[in-house]
Amino acid sequence: MLATQIASNLALINWTVVAGLAVGSFAVVMLSRLRTPATKGYLGFTAFCAAGFGWLAWLSDDGLAPAATGSPVVADPAFDAPRRIAMAVFVVLALVTMIAIARGRRGVWPGAAALVAGVGSLALGALAWGTGGAVSTLMLGIQLLVLAAATGGVFAAMILGHWYLVTPRLPEAPLVLVSRALLAVVALQVVLFGLWVGLGAGPGATGGPFAALVGPWALFVWLRLLVGLVFPLVVSWAAVQTARSRSMESATGLLYINVGTIAAGTIVAAGLYFGAGLLV
Repeated sequence: MLATQIASNLALINWTVVAGLAVGSFAVVMLSRLRTPATKGYLGFTAFCAAGFGWLAWLSDDGLAPAATGSPVVADPAFDAPRRIAMAVFVVLALVTMIAIARGRRGVWPGAAALVAGVGSLALGALAWGTGGAVSTLMLGIQLLVLAAATGGVFAAMILGHWYLVTPRLPEAPLVLVSRALLAVVALQVVLFGLWVGLGAGPGATGGPFAALVGPWALFVWLRLLVGLVFPLVVSWAAVQTARSRSMESATGLLYINVGTIAAGTIVAAGLYFGAGLLV
C-alpha cells in the first residue's frame, strides 16, 4: 500500500529527477568553465545534455497532476505556468551557452542566466508544492536544490571521467574539483537528512522528532539514508582519492556506481515527499 502511494505520484517524482539532472549538470558546466581547464567538447556536450533533460522536464511538467489522493501535499496551480516558462528559458539559454562554448567563447553570461532560470524553476516548484507555509516552502526549496546538485552533479562527473579516456593529457584538476564538490553536496545531504528527520519536517510528518525512522515509512526512510546517502558518501570520497592519483578509470567506475545510488536516493526522497509528505 505504501509503495502504491509513492508510485501514484510518479509524474512528480519524474519531474524532480529530470529537472534536477538538468540544473545540476549545467551547474557543473559553469563551475568547470570558470575554475578548470575542462575541454570545450566536454563542456558543450554536458550543456547539451542539460538542455535535453530540461526539455524532458518541460514536457513532463505540461502533464503534471496534483499529488495523488492520500498525499498530504497540496499543490498551488498559480505557480505552474511560471515554472514551465522558467524551464523553457533554461533550455534555450543552455543551448545558447553550448553554441558559445563551441565557438570558443566563454559563454559566462548566457550560462549564468540559464542557471538562474533553472534554479528559478526549482524554486517555483517549491512554491507550488511547499504545503504548510513559508518555512515548509523554504525547506522544500533547499531540498530540491540539493537533490539537483547531487543528481545532476554526479551525472556530469561521470561524463567528465569518460572524457579522460579520449583526452589522456587533460590534467586531473577538473575531475578532482568536480568530485570534491560532489562529496561536499552528498555530505550536506546527510546533514540535511538529520535535520529534516530531527525536526519532523514535511506536511505529512507526525509523531515528533525522528519518528520517521520508526514509523510506517521507516523502510523507505532507511533506504534513503543507507543506499542514497551513506553509501554514495563513501564512494564519493573514494572517487576523490582515485582522481587525485590519476586512476581515472577507477574514478569513473566509482562515479558510475554513484549515478545509480544517488539517482535511487533522489527517487526515494521525492517519493517520500509527494507520497507521504516527509522531507528526508
